[in-house]
Amino acid sequence: MQLVFGTMAAQTLRAAVELKIVEVIGEEERTAEEVARDCGTQPVTTLRLLRALAGLGLLSETGTGAFTVAPAGLLLDERRSDSLASLIWTFSDPFMTRAWEHLADSVRTGQTSFDKVFGAGFFTHLGRRPDLSARFNAAMSQGSRATADALPAHYDFGRFSTVVDVGGGDGTVLAAILKAYPALHGVLYDTAEGMAQAAGTFERAAVTDRAEQVAGDFFVSVPPGGDLYLLKSVIHDWNDEQCAGILRRCAERLPAHGRVLIIEPLLPPQAGQVKGGLAYLSDLNMLVNVGGRERTPEEFENLCHLAGLSTPVITTLPQPHAFAMIEAAAKG
Repeated sequence: MQLVFGTMAAQTLRAAVELKIVEVIGEEERTAEEVARDCGTQPVTTLRLLRALAGLGLLSETGTGAFTVAPAGLLLDERRSDSLASLIWTFSDPFMTRAWEHLADSVRTGQTSFDKVFGAGFFTHLGRRPDLSARFNAAMSQGSRATADALPAHYDFGRFSTVVDVGGGDGTVLAAILKAYPALHGVLYDTAEGMAQAAGTFERAAVTDRAEQVAGDFFVSVPPGGDLYLLKSVIHDWNDEQCAGILRRCAERLPAHGRVLIIEPLLPPQAGQVKGGLAYLSDLNMLVNVGGRERTPEEFENLCHLAGLSTPVITTLPQPHAFAMIEAAAKG
C-alpha cells in the first residue's frame, strides 16, 4: 500500500515546498492556525497537510495541532545549502511524471513516452521553457551535491592539468573539484541553457579564475585541451550508440596520460543486491523520459570498448553515495 500511495506522498512533499511549510515553521513549535495564517491557507486543511507530513516523518506533532520540523523535513527548506526542494519540485512536476502514465507502452515498444506526450524530446522541451530548465538545473545540482563533495577525496585529480566537465550543468561537480585542487584548470561544457546558472556556482566556490565555460553539443564535439574528461550523470541519459559516440569524441581528445572518468550509478548483475530499488526506478525513468538507461559493470565495459577506450577500472564511492567512478584510457 505504501508503494501504491507513493505518488500521493510525492505530491504532499511538493505542496509543502510550494507553500514553504518548513520555512514558515522554522526552528520553533507552530500551531496549524499560525502556519495557515503565514501561508495564506485554510486552518483545517493546513492541519490535515501538516499531519500528513508528520506521518511521512518530515514534521513532528508535539502537541495537539502543534508541530516542529523533523530532521528529514529540513531538506525541504530552500534556504539551506543541503536543500532538496528543487529536486522534489522537479520530480513531482507533470513534465517529469506524465510520461510515467505510459510506462507499459514504453516497455512494449522500447521507445520513450515523453516525446509522444509533449511533442518533443525531453531536453528540447526544457530548452523551450526557461523556467523549467532553471528548476531542472537546480534539481540536478541538489542531486549532485553530495557526490560532488565526496568525489575529490576519492579520486586523484591532481594527476591532471585540465578537467573538461562534459554535460556538467551548473558546474556543481566541477566547482567542488577545482576548490579541492587549486592547481587544476576546469572547462565546463554544456548547452547554453544547461549551464545558465554556472557563473554563480563558480563565484560562490571562488574558482571563477580557473573555470572556463564553453557552450556546445557533445554529440558533435568536445573541447580540446583536457587530459581528464569527466561525465557525471550524462551517460545514463542516452542509448548505447549515442553514448559510444560521446565517449569516442572524448577518447579522441585524450593525450597519452589522459583519462575519461564516468560517474554513474551501477546496476548489480542481479536484482536484489541493492536495497530500495531506486536504481531500477531511475532506470525506468530514463526509459520513459529520455531514452537512456542505467547500466551494469559489464555494460559499461562494452560501452568503453565501443568508444575506443580501455577496459575501465570501476570503483564505487563509499556508502551512502550511490555512484561509481568508471575510469578508462584511450586504447593503444
